[in-house]
Amino acid sequence: MDELRRLDLNQAALDEPPAEPASSAASDVPVPANGEPAAIPPIMLPRTAVASDFESASPPTTTSTAAPPAPDAPAAASPPLSQQESNSPLADATPVGRPAVQLAAPVPHPLYRIVWLLCALAGLVLLTAILPPFAERMQFALTRGRQRAEFEEARRGLGELPLAQLSKAYQLVSLKVGPSVVHINLAGPALSAEATEPLGGRRGMQRRFEGQGSGVIVDPEGYIVTNRHVVVGSRDIQVKLSDGRVVRARIVGVDALTDLAVLKVDADNLIAAQWGDSDQLEVGALVWALGSPFGLERSVTFGILSAKHRSDTAGSPYQDFLQTDAAVNPGNSGGPLVDVTGRVVGINTAIVGEAYQGISFSIPSRVARPVYERLRSQGHVQRGWLGVQPEPLTMEMAAELGLPDTRGALIAALAENSGGSPARQAGLQVGDVVIRWDGKPIDNPADLFMNVGLTEIGRAVEVTVVRRGRQETLTVVVGARSEQS
Repeated sequence: MDELRRLDLNQAALDEPPAEPASSAASDVPVPANGEPAAIPPIMLPRTAVASDFESASPPTTTSTAAPPAPDAPAAASPPLSQQESNSPLADATPVGRPAVQLAAPVPHPLYRIVWLLCALAGLVLLTAILPPFAERMQFALTRGRQRAEFEEARRGLGELPLAQLSKAYQLVSLKVGPSVVHINLAGPALSAEATEPLGGRRGMQRRFEGQGSGVIVDPEGYIVTNRHVVVGSRDIQVKLSDGRVVRARIVGVDALTDLAVLKVDADNLIAAQWGDSDQLEVGALVWALGSPFGLERSVTFGILSAKHRSDTAGSPYQDFLQTDAAVNPGNSGGPLVDVTGRVVGINTAIVGEAYQGISFSIPSRVARPVYERLRSQGHVQRGWLGVQPEPLTMEMAAELGLPDTRGALIAALAENSGGSPARQAGLQVGDVVIRWDGKPIDNPADLFMNVGLTEIGRAVEVTVVRRGRQETLTVVVGARSEQS
């Protein structure tokens, strides 16, 4: 404590201005009788200010020369330092003589900012120059790795799967039916490369009269099935066989309602295709179309069966179509559509538009085969006749008649005939719904027309109808359809 007081004394002495001459009468310092200056009492400074000064500045290296207090002066008891600090009026005052030092934040040099900005720009330019090629190389590496993995997987998979056998099966289908497909060349004044005929009156669907077409041998005796529109009006028909021979053909018969024709050639060693059953085909089944599109002989295309019973596009109640996505173009008309066994399930007939657009139509074998047999034996087709006007069912009609769905053909009217129509003679009535003909289900009026027309004349057939909510079976003797009926 004594040392602190001495230091305070020294600090006060340093900060005090020079003393006035002793002779001044106005001096505040008393001068003792012995002529020596009296001791100056120490000034108590705030502890915080003193501590700050001592922390910020080194202690003086010289000792104070001030005279100590007089020995005879009584020493007053000093209160504790903490009490002194609390009692001192300068406890919260600013340090005497020297203000507290506060360090200011360094101010960066302007050149430093410019250098930093240039470095940042240089880094961006470097990233722009390096990052894209690096990312591109990484992407290429990832793509190559993925492709390599896919390649290895495909190589192993192809080695394990029987795809070679599947490809061989495709080839076998073509090899089986290929020798039976013929190319037809025509000559005649009625033929023109620009003549067209609307298919069923539907806009955009056409049969084309061209100077060429296709056909298929269905009997080794030389009988060929093709389209009527291919050969109608021609004076000279030449058939080119698969072995290269060219022979003349004659027309055995044609049927306008189904657009079918039968030709006959005199040639030996012919290979005939076999008939298949189009009713056994399901949508999605594989099919092949063969023919001479644009004169390109023995062409084979492949697809699936897209739909069945497209009778609404035919324009004839006795016609029905198979819809496929196998490529069929002008020149394919009359060629066969075959299934996976190489059997003929259809005769290619029509397309949508002037060229193939993903949709083609074929006459199903269930129509083509009986027509072929009648043309071959009779030279024309005489169809069966029932004498009714059928209409499709609606959901409201089905509900009123107690039917679970709209399958069937509703008899809306009976034909007026002096001799009596087969339907009247069998006891059919207006309002009956025909659901079965000769054991075959009837789904719509087109089914009824088709089945009745293909039934032999004079044959007795059982027909099942729904009458006032009850099923009844009647026997009908099929009549012959005239041109007016």
